[in-house]
Amino acid sequence: MVKRSITIGHLYPKQMNVYGDMGNVITLQYRLKARGIDTNYVSLDSICNIKKSNVDILIGGGGQDSNQGLIQQDLLSGANELKQLCDNGLVCLMICGMYQLFGTKFVTQDGDELIGAGIIDVETRASNDRLIGNIVVDSQWGKMVGFENHSGRTYLGNAVKELGKVIKGAGNNGGDKTEGCVVNNVFGTYMHGPVLAKNPEFADELISRALVQQGGSGSLDPIDDSLENLAAQIARARPR
Repeated sequence: MVKRSITIGHLYPKQMNVYGDMGNVITLQYRLKARGIDTNYVSLDSICNIKKSNVDILIGGGGQDSNQGLIQQDLLSGANELKQLCDNGLVCLMICGMYQLFGTKFVTQDGDELIGAGIIDVETRASNDRLIGNIVVDSQWGKMVGFENHSGRTYLGNAVKELGKVIKGAGNNGGDKTEGCVVNNVFGTYMHGPVLAKNPEFADELISRALVQQGGSGSLDPIDDSLENLAAQIARARPR
């Protein structure tokens, strides 16, 4: 029997990790280890290292606007190669700032345009006020919970499917009730928390898709999610 192994790539962990999104990596490592699946962790300070590191799941977090500017040029320099990897099925989870930069552009309050990598057809426009608080989203992976904190308003292209519909909170833009997006195996969301820790079914979806991309079965042995589900239940009950 061939022992399965997953390589998790953490994109810009120094610049884009101000909201504790490293917890998404830790959650995946825990869930893989619990099933006897080997894990490798790769810190990626540059886009050019993704392919050579044989990454199976790519994780990107949130960051301050100034940090987004610091990584933009590197992201754009490898955007074509990254898009090819994503078109071929690379599993990605991009949170907040990296979700925005995976889009086509970010328009500042002054009207300046920060060009994104163009991996997903979304664009973000800055706003004067922030959308902050607990969020609950109805998705195909259940009622997902998280915490949002963003001033950007993100709008999905016509062919882009949302991750879920907002039950409580603001989501992408506070207007159309959409939260996040799904394009092939690329997921974007504003949910911090970290999102995977309280949404085990969604975490397993990333793992399953990565295993399928390797040419294997995406089936996963069940593990005890009682603590994760309890945490999600408590989070859903919290006021906005």
